[in-house]
Amino acid sequence: MVVENDDASNPGARDSHRGVGLRTKAGAAAVDGEYMAGNTDPNKATDTNESSIGAVLYTAYLHSLSSLHEPSSHQTKRIYPPPPPSTTFTAGLIAGGIQSVVAAPFDALQVRFRTADILDGKYKTMWHYAGHKLRSIGLQGIFAGWTLSFFKDAFGSAVFFGTFETVKSQAYYEYVTKYYGTRTRDTLLEKAVFMPDETDNRPVIRPHYTLEPIFLLLAGISASITSQLIMHPLTEVQDVHYRRLEALDFQAHQENKPSRIMLRYYHAYEDTFAQCKRLANRAGGWRRYLYRDFFMGTIRQVPSTSAGLIIFELVRRKYSFENEEVVINHEDARILLT
Repeated sequence: MVVENDDASNPGARDSHRGVGLRTKAGAAAVDGEYMAGNTDPNKATDTNESSIGAVLYTAYLHSLSSLHEPSSHQTKRIYPPPPPSTTFTAGLIAGGIQSVVAAPFDALQVRFRTADILDGKYKTMWHYAGHKLRSIGLQGIFAGWTLSFFKDAFGSAVFFGTFETVKSQAYYEYVTKYYGTRTRDTLLEKAVFMPDETDNRPVIRPHYTLEPIFLLLAGISASITSQLIMHPLTEVQDVHYRRLEALDFQAHQENKPSRIMLRYYHAYEDTFAQCKRLANRAGGWRRYLYRDFFMGTIRQVPSTSAGLIIFELVRRKYSFENEEVVINHEDARILLT
């Protein structure tokens, strides 16, 4: 019998929330336990895990994008023409899936962590605890609930990177083309830069230096909000499912046939859906239940996620190769992008 608990305050479940590449909440319980066990740096474990998994996400995204979009493989500071939204969506989908696989063992430990086990001296260190727990729950325990995590990470990352690249590149190029393309010739000449060309007498315009950073900031904010539209409701369902894992681990130990173990984990999703349905009825509908606290959660997520994306873009450009200046041709002017 699986014990059902409608209380959403389970620390193992709530602390399993994971932003895209920025695991700002994940592992909080594990950090507390490691600190109590004698680690002098309580943030070390979480920072290491978040940084490592974030690095996996962004590295996988860049490699996937390079494979899907030939100009992106040149590693130049400005990619032109930019990858279409379908390509960035696919690259984000692949990167999120890879991140989900790498993060599975960490999530399995964080969900099952008990501070009391450390305080009672049952485990000498966090590594001792991790090794024992991973051997105890086995491969099926590590990937229990992974289907939800995979779907959330993969599609959340796809929307995340797709939105970011679309606003940062396509929206920016479209804006400067329309804005400067509709100016009068006298206005264009006032802002034109000297660029001699005997075959082309159109003025050359360099967009204002603040425009691109503004679009980069808007891209980070937009990516954070749109990805939360997918990740927030799935996290609510995931919390309910994670609260069952201890009971499922115990039941799995009673089974001798792997097929029956997997069947139990499969039926657990059915039980999770039934419990979520009851919670939705209490909340007044699926939308109210799945998107409760969405506004405040997104507000908390936006600053760190946007900052992470801006740093990601700045680092990418810093270590990219110099390329020729890009010129967008318009019938009345040439727009120079440096």
